[in-house]
Amino acid sequence: MREKELRLALVCYGGISLAVYMHGITKEIWRLARASRAFHDGRLSTGSQRVYFDLLSEIEIHAGLKLTVFSDIIAGASAGGINGIFLAQAIATGQSLDPLTDLWLEAADVERLLDPAAKATRLSKLWAIPLAMLADRGGEAIESVDPDTRAEVRAKLSTFVRSRWFEPPFGGEVFTGLLLDALDAMAASDKGPPLLPDDQPLDLFVTVTDFRGHPQRLRLNSPEEVVESEHRLTFSFADRGGARRSLGAIPELAFAARATASFPGAFPPFTVKEMDAVLARIGKAWPGREAFLERSLPRHFAAGLADTAVMIDGSVLSNAPFRPAMDALKNRSARREIDRRFVYIDPKPGIRSIRIGGASGQEPPGFFSSILGALTEIPREQPIRDNLEALQGRSERIERTRRIIDALKDEVDEAIVQLFGGTFFLDRPTPARVAAWRSKAQTEAARQAGPAYAAYGHLKISGIVEELAGLVRRLTPRGDGPTRTQAREAIWGELQRRGLERVSTRSSGATPAAITFFREHDLGFRIRRLRFLARRLAAIQENNAALASACEEFERCIYAILALYLEREVAGFFPDEVNRLACNIGEDAGAAIDAIGAARGLREIDDQADQLFASALAELPKAERREMLFAYLGFAFYDLTTLSLTGEGAGEFDPVKVDRISPDDAVTIREGGAEATLKGIRFNSFGAFFSRGYRENDYLWGRLHGADRLIDLVLSTLPVHRRLPPGRAGELKRSLFRAILAEEQGRLTAVPRLFEQLTREIG
Repeated sequence: MREKELRLALVCYGGISLAVYMHGITKEIWRLARASRAFHDGRLSTGSQRVYFDLLSEIEIHAGLKLTVFSDIIAGASAGGINGIFLAQAIATGQSLDPLTDLWLEAADVERLLDPAAKATRLSKLWAIPLAMLADRGGEAIESVDPDTRAEVRAKLSTFVRSRWFEPPFGGEVFTGLLLDALDAMAASDKGPPLLPDDQPLDLFVTVTDFRGHPQRLRLNSPEEVVESEHRLTFSFADRGGARRSLGAIPELAFAARATASFPGAFPPFTVKEMDAVLARIGKAWPGREAFLERSLPRHFAAGLADTAVMIDGSVLSNAPFRPAMDALKNRSARREIDRRFVYIDPKPGIRSIRIGGASGQEPPGFFSSILGALTEIPREQPIRDNLEALQGRSERIERTRRIIDALKDEVDEAIVQLFGGTFFLDRPTPARVAAWRSKAQTEAARQAGPAYAAYGHLKISGIVEELAGLVRRLTPRGDGPTRTQAREAIWGELQRRGLERVSTRSSGATPAAITFFREHDLGFRIRRLRFLARRLAAIQENNAALASACEEFERCIYAILALYLEREVAGFFPDEVNRLACNIGEDAGAAIDAIGAARGLREIDDQADQLFASALAELPKAERREMLFAYLGFAFYDLTTLSLTGEGAGEFDPVKVDRISPDDAVTIREGGAEATLKGIRFNSFGAFFSRGYRENDYLWGRLHGADRLIDLVLSTLPVHRRLPPGRAGELKRSLFRAILAEEQGRLTAVPRLFEQLTREIG
């Protein structure tokens, strides 16, 4: 049985009141991840999760693929930032996501969100009551609002427009308190297991806008340095796995949620003092306050200004925070086949949050339209083309490298035949023979490379230096020890003292000093080789399904060896003595480098790997045994050619695919996009704040749209020639839709007609 991981990097857009719709989608992602965990733990699921469970079971039966699904990278802005924070917390801790559902349905209402000091009295702004009758978005009259909710919307809109003017109507402390309550309710909920493999990291990124800006130093040629004002902030949270998973303290998560969703004009800007005031009022402690502020607002903290930093909505500068999620790919390891997807949630493609100008959008912009559009809407809605092109470029580079490897196969195999073709025991590998053959093949690859080996060797050393510098930084506490730049410079200085400014000789490839250094520290080469073997084995399985069972044990062997190397990348692997030496690397880089090498013990792991590899080879048929042995011995030849192209180090080395979840894409039940399904797009995307029925409508459609797209996404991971029986995908979708309606009918009591309509449309 082949094993595969479907890893979702989730990017959540802003959307004001469409946060409720996006929560419905993230809740389906949560349920799919829960079903996947239950499937692999051997526990049955119920309700809608049972349909996802059945989907994974049928994939195993019909496609011979054991699929694990989880989300390990989440980035969000504004309303998407809130949903991302709560989803990440549920994934890391196993807590329930239902408290966030209660927050959106019950508390995301103008009557709950209005600042008590801003609420209108019976006599305040009587003259403004007619404003409640003004046009909806696009010139649509209030009378066109659904009859069932017209009175509620009219009353709440009247209250809203008669609240204080020229100050934000919604209360910042009110919202902060609601977020803290929801996170506390999650913590008190029944917990299941974390929704990630035990050793899989989880990264969360939340974008925020620093209203005043902070100084950022830039290096130039002339002048050498300039200072510019930077307004972008990204609050990052990381859970590195292990027995006690945690993203951060509740006040820290609430801090990020409140800051990223400070929509200009609706909520007051957020400050640290606001969080302090709310925590003091409810008597909640914040033990890690200073460390969090130093990490999240480093320049403000260093200047003693963290308490006065002013933060507004994260979507002002970046409504689609792809970049931090893309950067997180560099720190991902892989212990089995990976299908990496970037999934972004766009609740209203093509519909702007704030409409400025006429309903048709065709009229030339006027004076105020031009100014307001340039300052607010255009930066917020800028397409994500640059990010998608970067992801596409990465995937194309990987595919190009794979094509080069395929083209080199015959030549590399010939080189291996010339080296070992006459070897009597080639078809009967033992650990000692594998080790000797591996060493001989690497030496010959270096020799045949000639002058080209110098460039390859220096590239490898550069990669090792970067890996060591990053490890040193992870081994030292924040604020202590060297910076990454200082660690890098210290390591380079030590390598020069060891004679590694020269890595090759004219006649025999690598120098003795380089060979010793690579044997003790070249973790990346070993990991690349194993991933190369995994891809070669997958190709064998794809081309001959009958060999699947024979290849299964070898696949386990590859990932078992890979795990031995990968655990030596993690800071927690190293003893305290290594941490101490890493902190002092500037004073004695040699001692730190040697201690890291000794703790890793790569030569001993190589011996274990040879034993496991030789045993697994013996279980393969003769032709496949020879092919995998040739791939193992020939990898040094491939790496000489492709290392300069990949630049991926030890991270995931698979193409990235991008999927969108939006009303325009989920059309199994109803076509027409957001206009045909969502209520929150009314009143310039504030619509759901004016009606419980609107929120229930959008939440339910969010779950249904999420279910529709997630079924498609999971099935798209299957090989072309391995599919479910015809019509089965549609049956699973209908079962899932019905299960969602059954789960939500008791909770969503304000939209009975919607349930009737959906029951008919689903069939």
